[in-house]
Amino acid sequence: MLYYSKGSVNENLSKEDLKKGLYEALDKLGGKKKVLAIPPDITRLHSYAGKLTEMTWEYYKDNLTDILPALGTHVPMTEKEIGIMYGSVPKGLFRVHEWRTGLETLGIVPADYVKEISNGSVDYPIPIQVDKLLVEGNFDLILSIGQVVPHEVIGMANHNKNIFIGTGGKEGINKSHFLGAAYGMEKIMGRADTPVKRVLNYGSDHFQKGLPIVYVLTVVGKDENNNLAVRGLFIGDDIECFNLAAELSLKVNFVMLEKPLKKVIVYLDPSEFKTTWLGNKSVYRTRMAIDDGGELIVIAPGLKEFGEDKGIDKLIRKYGYVNTPKILQLTKDNEDLQNSLSAAAHLIHGSSEGRFSITYCPGNITKEEMEGVNFKWADIKKMTEKYNPEKLIDGVNIMPDGEEIFYISNPALGLWAYKERFN
Repeated sequence: MLYYSKGSVNENLSKEDLKKGLYEALDKLGGKKKVLAIPPDITRLHSYAGKLTEMTWEYYKDNLTDILPALGTHVPMTEKEIGIMYGSVPKGLFRVHEWRTGLETLGIVPADYVKEISNGSVDYPIPIQVDKLLVEGNFDLILSIGQVVPHEVIGMANHNKNIFIGTGGKEGINKSHFLGAAYGMEKIMGRADTPVKRVLNYGSDHFQKGLPIVYVLTVVGKDENNNLAVRGLFIGDDIECFNLAAELSLKVNFVMLEKPLKKVIVYLDPSEFKTTWLGNKSVYRTRMAIDDGGELIVIAPGLKEFGEDKGIDKLIRKYGYVNTPKILQLTKDNEDLQNSLSAAAHLIHGSSEGRFSITYCPGNITKEEMEGVNFKWADIKKMTEKYNPEKLIDGVNIMPDGEEIFYISNPALGLWAYKERFN
């Protein structure tokens, strides 16, 4: 059922608009005695999910008993990050999702179904798992709050991904990520119907077991002054709210270009991007826009690690970002990659397949470390002086020396492609 729906490419929902829409939907749901909120973590800082979580707490007060950020494999949030993202919400309400332990398996998506929907790319079963708090907490409402935006693994992020991946377990996360990578990222990004999404929808349809989940979904873009703008808010308990949000996100967040780009400069906000695990959105989201022989330069002042998880960080340092055939072969030959398929998928996602060069300008990673994972390195001070994020505008910029570049201030907000590569 759809409880609230408002959005268009020209919409610019204010904080009061969001509160009005959220409260209208919550009123329709009736009184609730025990509520769980599942928002994203700090890596979705610009989703407006933090503000919506704060509004949810203001609405339910003591009846909002638990908040479980959908970490997936990310590191737990610090108290400072919780304060930045969720404002006045009491920190005592926050729980930490343990993606290796403390899980409830709701069911198994069969291997023959996975093989069928992936055109034979993989043929293994995939467990549908959630944090056991969802099952054992006896909640009469679970609010899954987040942003629908193009995504490299599932096509369009959020909806049941927030539940089955964000609060899921190692095996399900690994296998779903590898499914997306093996099937082909460029056949997935920006699409609402993909093999990974079908797996999660299978989980919702067959295994949700009456969990009282309602989705609160935003679509966020930028206005004419380059400020964040909420273009849509969709609230419901089934696939309809996701489909509406995905349709709008494709119009808001997908930039279709007439010609391929020779040089792209991406800036990574240090409060949001501290690893290449997240920072490689600069690669994922631009790869369909960059010309063969082109160049991607990533200015990343907050970068200090490769993986959000120590084990995954170690694997990235060991194998590096290489092309898909090599990673598929390395996965067949090495048990550590077989046991961490999400890391293997990530290594595929981070490769340009040799089509264009990738240069990172990190704040806290050495030249030797960066080149060790097969990225180029450049001095962040020099590159920031040449390509100053405070002076560049999103889109085409002509530099003083006549060089033409394409600048992106936040790769998490969009997807860029030129027509011949998106079909």
